[in-house]
Amino acid sequence: MTFKRLSANKLALSLAVASALSSSFVTANAAEQDTQAQENIEVISVTGTRRSLRSIAQSSVPVDIITSSDMASTGQLEVSQVLANQVPSFNFPSATLGDGTDHAKPAVLRGLAPDHTLVLINGKRRHSGALLNLAGVVGRGSTAVDLNMIPTSAIKRVEVLRDGAAAQYGSDAIAGVINIVLKDASEGGSVSVTYGEYDTQMAGAPNLESTYADANGDLAFNLGDDREISDGATRTISANSGFALSDSGFVNVSIEYRDNSPTQRSGFDPREQYSRLDDGSLDPREFTIDRYNHRFGKADLEDYALFYNMGYELDNSLNLYSFGSYSKREGNSGGFYRRAQDSRNVLALYPDGFLPQIETDVEDYSFALGLEGGTGDWTWDVSTNYGRNDFAFDVVNSLNTSLGATSPTEFDNGALVYDQFIVNGDASTTLDLGLPDDVFFTLGAEYRHESYKIEQGEESSYITALDSNGNPIAAGGAQVLSGFGPESVTDESRHNVALFVEFDTYLTDNWNMVLASRYEDYSDFGNTFTSKLATRYSITDNLSLRGAASTGFRAPSLAQSSYRQISTILENNQPFEVGLFPSSAPAAQALGAKQLDAEDSVNVTAGFVYTQGNFSLTVDAYRIDIDDRIVLSENLSGAAVQQILTDAGELNTESVRYFTNAIDSRTQGVDIVATYLLQLDNFGDVRLNAAANFNDTEVTHVDDNPEQLNSLGDDYVVFARREVGRFEEGTPDNKLNLSAVWNFNEWQTTLRATRYGEVADISTTADRDEYLDAKWITDLEVAYRPNDEWKFALGANNLFDQYPQATVDNIGYSTFSQIFPYTPYAPYSLDGRFLYGNITYSF
Repeated sequence: MTFKRLSANKLALSLAVASALSSSFVTANAAEQDTQAQENIEVISVTGTRRSLRSIAQSSVPVDIITSSDMASTGQLEVSQVLANQVPSFNFPSATLGDGTDHAKPAVLRGLAPDHTLVLINGKRRHSGALLNLAGVVGRGSTAVDLNMIPTSAIKRVEVLRDGAAAQYGSDAIAGVINIVLKDASEGGSVSVTYGEYDTQMAGAPNLESTYADANGDLAFNLGDDREISDGATRTISANSGFALSDSGFVNVSIEYRDNSPTQRSGFDPREQYSRLDDGSLDPREFTIDRYNHRFGKADLEDYALFYNMGYELDNSLNLYSFGSYSKREGNSGGFYRRAQDSRNVLALYPDGFLPQIETDVEDYSFALGLEGGTGDWTWDVSTNYGRNDFAFDVVNSLNTSLGATSPTEFDNGALVYDQFIVNGDASTTLDLGLPDDVFFTLGAEYRHESYKIEQGEESSYITALDSNGNPIAAGGAQVLSGFGPESVTDESRHNVALFVEFDTYLTDNWNMVLASRYEDYSDFGNTFTSKLATRYSITDNLSLRGAASTGFRAPSLAQSSYRQISTILENNQPFEVGLFPSSAPAAQALGAKQLDAEDSVNVTAGFVYTQGNFSLTVDAYRIDIDDRIVLSENLSGAAVQQILTDAGELNTESVRYFTNAIDSRTQGVDIVATYLLQLDNFGDVRLNAAANFNDTEVTHVDDNPEQLNSLGDDYVVFARREVGRFEEGTPDNKLNLSAVWNFNEWQTTLRATRYGEVADISTTADRDEYLDAKWITDLEVAYRPNDEWKFALGANNLFDQYPQATVDNIGYSTFSQIFPYTPYAPYSLDGRFLYGNITYSF
């Protein structure tokens, strides 16, 4: 085992402050109709400590609270999209044509990676998804919790801590923590039905009216106005109900079904689809084939979810609790179209070409069981939870070219499986240490076991057929996504043990201080120590200063340390292995790969809270320095690389990429949140919210090439320009959320406008970079509640049908900028205006 060595400044900070998570999460027990003013005076519970309850305004770190009523008024049916609409520093990019990422899109907080945000359910760590995002989109190289597996109907509130919390919860809590609190009512419930679809005109994407041959015998096109589309129908049915367990407990159950039809936002394909005739003229089929042959937009997804939350008071003041879930998703998305004349096509199977499609079957389940109680002056909580995500791949409407006309057209590509088992316990008491106030003291321990598997697909999904001389016949593997072969099969596991302590006290009546530390020991990379200091000082009853300083870490995920996807390609009629290798593989080590280590971070926040009557304002500045960030290398290939591999004994390896601790980064910014409740006497009240995030990420250091690549020249770099740009400019540099909720008698009107700052899709060269201008997206919903039981709502998201500027306008005409009119780096939906209606019955 190798042990983690902290840099001097981080070790000094850790030892000096012995950090802690302060009062991080707010509990808002208000009913759905409560106003913001009522929510602001609700008490909050402290997740992970036994500190006495505090009000929202007394939180010493920045927290966003999204209640179930807030979620219901967005018209959004996915948790990630709800958070993107409500939290300015949270972004949910519109990934498309990203293989499995189309089916489980990652989201980001404060511009960092998806796996820099820890997700909790009822204060307990949620398991990650099995999918490793490898497409060229935001979040590349990360695994993340699939928030959209959690139905909104099961959620009482969402608490978003915008501060580092590794000292409290361990790995991943660098950007912040999202705690999802499940509904816990013992009676009543609701049934809700929502239907919506997109009604849009694609800005900058003209409709293809007809195809003809010009005077030179080449393809030419008659174009009309921007294309008008109605598609992407979404149907959601959800139900929630609470039941009493005798007089001592409850069980709350939620079910949800979502059926999302795909959207199509591609442009037409201007390329010649068929080989020319013997006389050099165009094939007549060029003028009749459907040239909208790609699927650029949302995937076809069908989701089922069942969640429960249970609590029961036993004798002797013991409380038993449990919660769990089962979710299933079936998805279908398109890849790149293979033309009839494509060398990867077999005309006997697809005379007009084909659009290969990826299908996924994702199963996700979890179970948690815990017991809490008191012994003497101590209160304690012991729990265990298990979670598993099974991500299976199929490919349909495809072929294995090397198998010719005998190839199947559907393939079982194998599966990714991640699971996590946790046992943890903590105990709290008060200590009299001679300070003005008792010290609330918490200590605890945690054991976590993780495993990651790659399961083999069927043989035809990955093999390359050979001729009688042992040479490849053609490209092997299922087109669009090759299956997992024997070389890719993985079954890895690890465990870690953590110990943590926390101290929370008032040094004076107005000055609160929280200190905590956490030590973790991992079986695969060693140990680490993190700490945090958080403080809050009340200058007056209305104005308080707050701040925190902490060290943090993120352990390399098992997927990053063990994932392998190796395919066979033809090069000069010879088979070679290409793909992603673990850093421990000989092929990766021959090119300088080293064992992955944990990322280190230093997180500092400082701000103030001001409240006056119905008005509140919080301003928090932050800086997050991360060393040794884990990134995915470039594809290393070419004659010089192949010679290195040959010298190392890897005779049949042609191209390699691997994960490596290659860069340092600095993220800094400011969060501003203001709320005001305006009373209108006989005309109800208006709840006004304004929130802004200004964020800048800079890659401050990129490691030099490993020694093995030093002599190969500037063309060989482990981490290149495009990937640096993805970190620095792939998410908005600022974001502004404005909303007004007007309650008047039986009516509620919600108007929300979100401004997304500039985003860039950085290319390999500056002349191919795409910059997206800032854009306002406006949402509107009108709801009518004739009585306590019924609610009817109509709404429009992206009311004014806004799109990013078209790719053709950004970087000039090219074949693929015509087919794909918008970059998937847009931080908002690429599908245009969405209209919906909802009916909810409460009982």
